[in-house]
Amino acid sequence: MPQLDVTTFAPQLVWLAITFCAMFFIMWKVAVPKIADALETRQMRVEDNLKKAEDLKREAEATLAAYEKALADARAQAHDDIQKVQNDLQAAAEKEEAEQNAKLEAKLAASEKAITKEVAKAMENVRGVAIEVAVSAVERLTGDAPDMSTVEKAVDNVVGKA
Repeated sequence: MPQLDVTTFAPQLVWLAITFCAMFFIMWKVAVPKIADALETRQMRVEDNLKKAEDLKREAEATLAAYEKALADARAQAHDDIQKVQNDLQAAAEKEEAEQNAKLEAKLAASEKAITKEVAKAMENVRGVAIEVAVSAVERLTGDAPDMSTVEKAVDNVVGKA
């Protein structure tokens, strides 16, 4: 084997050094910069994607906060609207109730007045009937017709006490 021949070690070592230096300079000037550029580009792309992701996350959080605020505002507005409608309905019901109470009180007063009139009329009729019955009873018992003014006073005293 020629590589193991001791007499050829010096030229082999020289060629080894020349080849190593040539390969080192080629790697140093050509391959390593391309690899470094590729790694740097990749790193920049990753950082850019992370930055975009953070921006999108902030935007999503802002949108979520705006949505929650809009939802809370809508709920508050709905609650206020419901409260207003309830208050309006309650006021309308109270007004209607007051109107109905006033109508009922007017009807009740008119009815009481009519009843009072009818009672007075009935009492007048009862007075007339009582006078007739009293005159008739006295005539039957005594045989004489009594004085009308005396009978009227007696009936008025009895009716006035009742």
